[in-house]
Amino acid sequence: MLKRVIFFLAFCLLAFNCSGFCDENTTQDSRAVKKISLKEAIELALEKNLDYKSVKLDIPIAKNLVKEANRLPNPTLDTFQNFGPSGKGNPQQIGATVQYEIMKRSARKRLAQSNLALAENNVGFARFSMKMNIREAYVQLLASKTILKYLQEQQELLENLYKVAKKRVEAGSAPEMDLIEAGIALNQMVVQINSAKADVKTALYDFNMVINPQNNNSPDDEVLYDTSDELLVNNFGFIDIKIPALDEKLPPFNNISQRTLANRLDVKIAQKELEVAQKNLTVVARQRIPDIALLGGYGYQDRKQSDSGEFLNGGFLGASIYNIPLFYNYKPEINNAKLEIEKAELNLQSVQNKALNSLNGSYARFVNAKVNLNYYNEKLVKESQELIRISQKSYEVGKFNLISLIVMQQSYRSIVTGYAYAMVDYYNSWIDFLREVNVEEFELFE
Repeated sequence: MLKRVIFFLAFCLLAFNCSGFCDENTTQDSRAVKKISLKEAIELALEKNLDYKSVKLDIPIAKNLVKEANRLPNPTLDTFQNFGPSGKGNPQQIGATVQYEIMKRSARKRLAQSNLALAENNVGFARFSMKMNIREAYVQLLASKTILKYLQEQQELLENLYKVAKKRVEAGSAPEMDLIEAGIALNQMVVQINSAKADVKTALYDFNMVINPQNNNSPDDEVLYDTSDELLVNNFGFIDIKIPALDEKLPPFNNISQRTLANRLDVKIAQKELEVAQKNLTVVARQRIPDIALLGGYGYQDRKQSDSGEFLNGGFLGASIYNIPLFYNYKPEINNAKLEIEKAELNLQSVQNKALNSLNGSYARFVNAKVNLNYYNEKLVKESQELIRISQKSYEVGKFNLISLIVMQQSYRSIVTGYAYAMVDYYNSWIDFLREVNVEEFELFE
């Protein structure tokens, strides 16, 4: 008996110290809290997310590179002046030289256009990933709030149980041990609620991290965004995308595998990278083709330098072939370009192979999450709620053992928190499948 009392007092002290420690170390955020819906969070991120704004700059950069690749060489102005006796009979010249690239500019432009298409695909993938990350963070924050609410409800039940145990002990209808056991269970719940509150804070900051809005130092920017929804429910009404119903029968993976591969952005990006590598080989190989330079201008001789003593004038034309691959034929660059094509081909094959396995795995996880959530809905939650209600009433009239009731409440607590995680798993597994398919809306029965 004495050991029990000592253990109870020690545990209460531990719970009190832990609670105080959590309170002292909780960071105080001075920002005002602004509640937004999932749709508003996505719209905000599309407008202000710093990472996304940075990635989008790749498109105008790539467009400028297309213009750069289409450039014509600038002309060169030339002059040739003679002085003194050495200029006797030689003309003075003023002209220009223009270089012409042979079969290089068109190949360079096509390569730049492929890089532009690749940049557009990368921006599209970044946009898609950001929206999926926000959806997951939104649901995770809701799940943390839901679990906290479940635990707080359990705390109320334990507080009522403690009051019932106290009345029964005082009335002599229950042993003093019941009061100690009820107090231990209640203090355990205090610690769990402290942890759940910390989880909510962490999920809140994770939600703001994925939104990652640009701060323009205005009052409207000094806010901490929170979910407008407060609880996670299994009808997923707050979700802005279509999610299969829990009672919907799912088709086998083989029925959807081929069209899922066709939508994947990573496969399209790998294909575009192969195209870029092939066009780069063309650009490098054409460096072997010599270029030409045309020159022309105005030439003259004044009276003192002409043999006839008269002022003479006229024009001149010339041409030169330069960059003849005689001493260096660009073989290392060409070999490297061929190796880059081989790498791109292997990468495309690898992406396609991994995609099929990854798609299969994500779909299997979704099917399993659906089974688990339905089992919680149909069996565990309803039956455990009824069992707790009956058991607590039985204890109040002295027909049930307190220790068994506390164990049952702990099991029920595990069930309701597991239920919240099952809803999160169902949603996240569908999001994971959409990530693998690389689309926001997917019809399973097309």
